[in-house]
Amino acid sequence: MAYFDNSATTKPTENVVEAVRFALTECWGNPSSLHSLGTEANNALTKARKQVSSLLSCQSENFFFTTSGTAGNNTAIFGAYEKQKRLGNRIVTTSIEHPSVLEPIKRLEQNGVEVIKITPDKTGKINEDEFFSAINDKTILVSCMHINNEIGSVMPVSAIKSAVKRAKSPALIHTDCVQAFGKIPFSPNSLGADIITVSAHKIHGPKGVGGIYLKNKNIIKPFMLGGEQESNIFAGTQGMPAILGFGEAAEESKNITANAEKVRNLKNYLIENIKDLKSVTINSPVDACPYILNLSILGLPSQPIVNFMSERNIQISAGSACKMGHRSTVLTAMGLDSKIIDSAVRISFSRYNTEDDVNLLIDAIKEIDKKYRKG
Repeated sequence: MAYFDNSATTKPTENVVEAVRFALTECWGNPSSLHSLGTEANNALTKARKQVSSLLSCQSENFFFTTSGTAGNNTAIFGAYEKQKRLGNRIVTTSIEHPSVLEPIKRLEQNGVEVIKITPDKTGKINEDEFFSAINDKTILVSCMHINNEIGSVMPVSAIKSAVKRAKSPALIHTDCVQAFGKIPFSPNSLGADIITVSAHKIHGPKGVGGIYLKNKNIIKPFMLGGEQESNIFAGTQGMPAILGFGEAAEESKNITANAEKVRNLKNYLIENIKDLKSVTINSPVDACPYILNLSILGLPSQPIVNFMSERNIQISAGSACKMGHRSTVLTAMGLDSKIIDSAVRISFSRYNTEDDVNLLIDAIKEIDKKYRKG
């Protein structure tokens, strides 16, 4: 099988599976319990927190586990608003954020918050001047993802802090780094971010666990209530099997630069072999994250393309898995032609993909081009 849907989820490694098994069968105590089994679980929790924090280049006391990237984004948006609402009433974001950012912001907008959404150009890039000029002294939150999950565009996160300062704004800066974490080098300091959200299952960890970095744990008002876990930031008994798997996945993802270079070479190899096909249009910008390539194969709608590939044991996506078959909001926001949008697919790589995998994909795309292209 050639699996190219890694932006939706990745296959857990053997060591990750073993870490999950260990938590389920041996280290199964509640980390909040004060007996020996609880202490063992708490020590394992501390170790996993340090492993993930190390990959994020932050102090472990600034990182808190959540149950998913979506839970982290909801915690960030609602928590920041509740803490900041006395200081202003504007949120600035983009129209191509993940639904777990756009939907909470939509809820706040329905309740009277002023929301400014910046749309991208046809290459998927955000106009920085337009984005930054929307930040004023009444802006309390700026939320901008680091890597777009559908087209891989790199967003101007690292320049937001200076824009906030120029506007004399009290805004907190949140960035959804789910698609960037463990794949491209960054740190809270390099991004100038106050809040960062990440997820395990995009880096060959298990589903059911994510995390949130806070520059200071007091900058948000807790959103998930009911217990004192995670320093009151995210209540609920920690899901230790997923968390220990997350720690192991983070430990195995440290060769970020080398892995990214390998993936970039595979992506370039793919593009070089399909770019001259008449039916193929590349929708991702040239400088996109190496792990994501969005393209259209004109003449055939997205889902039949996915089905065609699946029949050949090649797994790709019709877009973000979170959209579940709906027309891409990202490509629509870019203003692309409907024919391009309706035939778009996302190819997302992993460090475990090989040139043989890519060759299978190239052959399949050429077969589609020959069989279905129009004109």
